[in-house]
Amino acid sequence: MPQPALRPHNLKHELSAIWTLSWPIMVGQLATTGTAFVDAVMAGHVSAADLAAVSVGASIWVMLLVTLIGLTMPVSPLVAHAVGAQRRTEIAAVTQQALYQGLLWGALALAAAWAVLPLLGHLGLTPDVAAKARGFVRGVSWALPPFALYRVLYGYSASLNSTKPMMVIALIGLALNVPANWVLIYGHLGLPALGAAGCGWATAFSIWAMLLMLLGWLRYSPVYRDTYPLRHWRRVDWGQQRQLLRLGLPMGAMFFVEVSAFSGVALLIARLGTVSVAAHQVALNMSSLTFMLPSALGTAMTVRVGQALGAGNAAYARFIGWTGIRAGLVIAGCTALFMIAGNHLIAGWYTRDAAVLALAATLLVYSGVFQLADATQVVVVGVLRGYKVTRQPMLVHLAAFWVIGLPLGYLLAFGGWGWPGFGAPGYWLALVAALAFAAALLLWLFRRVGDAAVASGY
Repeated sequence: MPQPALRPHNLKHELSAIWTLSWPIMVGQLATTGTAFVDAVMAGHVSAADLAAVSVGASIWVMLLVTLIGLTMPVSPLVAHAVGAQRRTEIAAVTQQALYQGLLWGALALAAAWAVLPLLGHLGLTPDVAAKARGFVRGVSWALPPFALYRVLYGYSASLNSTKPMMVIALIGLALNVPANWVLIYGHLGLPALGAAGCGWATAFSIWAMLLMLLGWLRYSPVYRDTYPLRHWRRVDWGQQRQLLRLGLPMGAMFFVEVSAFSGVALLIARLGTVSVAAHQVALNMSSLTFMLPSALGTAMTVRVGQALGAGNAAYARFIGWTGIRAGLVIAGCTALFMIAGNHLIAGWYTRDAAVLALAATLLVYSGVFQLADATQVVVVGVLRGYKVTRQPMLVHLAAFWVIGLPLGYLLAFGGWGWPGFGAPGYWLALVAALAFAAALLLWLFRRVGDAAVASGY
């Protein structure tokens, strides 16, 4: 491959380029996650039981949702490499194959959501909370197929450096979710009050609306004219499908491993009672909101690194990666300070229950502590995706969360050998340890991958 002229490693220029690409993703992902924030706040003001039901139901929903994000993510590095290599004629075909696969993943996720409904009665929940959680999962499960298709088109658009449309669509989706919750949770406009179940149906409505809006934008915006994937449909290309699977299955497994650790904690904490479940939901929901900032940066890193590698400039790709990691640490420092210093204020946004407030404030401090490690690992994973490296990060996450996080968390929460344990804070302390381990190992992996790409004259 002929090597292009090396671009000067200008930190100011690269930070500007990263910011231009990532800030709309940040706003859009915050808006999308804001749906869960709105659900938690509005359900929490019905009762602690409804908040606990949303917490348990959301642990299943988020597990499936985040796994879908990983499974549908291969379109992003593939399109980014094609853009960098000036092979735009390949983009529509790649995106179509990703859409076929996304439709399959969405259908499987819907089936999985319904398959776990009977298990909610065996988690030690009160019958009232279990019934409310089942209602939430039934409603929100219908958002899974459209979400899978939305994420494929999201990755396609982002890799073309067009991120603002998704930001606007996500903000509109959030705006639609609030009145839908108001109607369905509390029972207005002649409809019954569904409580926690209303959150699920409102979320499904808003995600279907987001997919329809994105389809309309892709159809009429000139940005996509030469790469528009929704015409001249091709048959399933099994070679392309295998390439997507080679990248996507490790990504889906990696995302599942991480989110299952957090969701598994929510299910295990159910043994500690409604107060612990509700407080955990407060801390987890706020952590999910702040996580969207470095997560968006990681998405931008996939695009920027992928385009640089597609253009044959491995040295600049490595420079982009380290620049993004440093930017992620700055963002994480700010969110950590916010969560630690404002823990009582934040907890008060969700509930008026004194017991839930006190425990949630404690858990928010732990959440603030792991911001630095969490931001580092998610940005590095985004960088490695740009290199099409997905299997090793999956193994790192498997070790961090399933070998260290969950077993250590169970021990610290419930104790053993006569020791009573710390309760809910024990799980969060274990998550801090797991994330620190993952961040350190992923940084070492990126150093090896980046240096090897430069040495090989990529």
